[in-house]
Amino acid sequence: MLNIADSVAAAVEPIHDGACVMIGGFGVAGQPVELIDALIENGAKDLTVVNNNAGNGDVGLAKLIQLGRVKKIICSFPRQADSWHFDEKYHAGEIELEVVPQGNLAERIRAAGAGIGAFYTPTGYGTPLAEGKEVRELDGKHQVLEYPIHADFSLTKAHTADTAGNLVYRKTARNFGPIMAAAAKHSIVQVSEIVERGQIDPEVVVTPGIYVDTVVKLEAPKQVDPREEGAA
Repeated sequence: MLNIADSVAAAVEPIHDGACVMIGGFGVAGQPVELIDALIENGAKDLTVVNNNAGNGDVGLAKLIQLGRVKKIICSFPRQADSWHFDEKYHAGEIELEVVPQGNLAERIRAAGAGIGAFYTPTGYGTPLAEGKEVRELDGKHQVLEYPIHADFSLTKAHTADTAGNLVYRKTARNFGPIMAAAAKHSIVQVSEIVERGQIDPEVVVTPGIYVDTVVKLEAPKQVDPREEGAA
């Protein structure tokens, strides 16, 4: 049954020390900043975080890393101009990094939600990213065996939920949200509005409610990336 939380604090309360947490967002677009802030207040530590990148500036995921609460990050793009908190922790040996090509990252997350045990891909073959992994030649191409990424929790951002947990997203804020919700044992979603069951056209539902455990409504999200307001 869907839990409609009274606050972001209540929404993230189940997250515990040592959990694996998927966090949506492509940079700041679709990043569930309020849920991350609540996770910071929650106090959980020794987290493994799965995200597209390793945080931006001083807010959200970057703040979580700065506070030393992330022991490992699995991402495709760890370094950029404003990833200074990750850089500092990594060079100090205080955070573990697993780099995954972006397509592989998305497919490993999707595979977890789809119940796929493993898959082969040519991406990464012949590079250090494939070291120690099983390789086979399929259809004349060398391919690397990759395994799904499962998570205890996911924190994502959608635009609208109904009381059954069905979700629709706003443009680029969608990014990893649907596959992360499906891959996590417990998916937690912040939304701008909650409507009654049946008020969302079934044809436009992106994430079915079966993949959603907790929803919390925010009256005025702190951060909206301009790309969420523009064309998809």
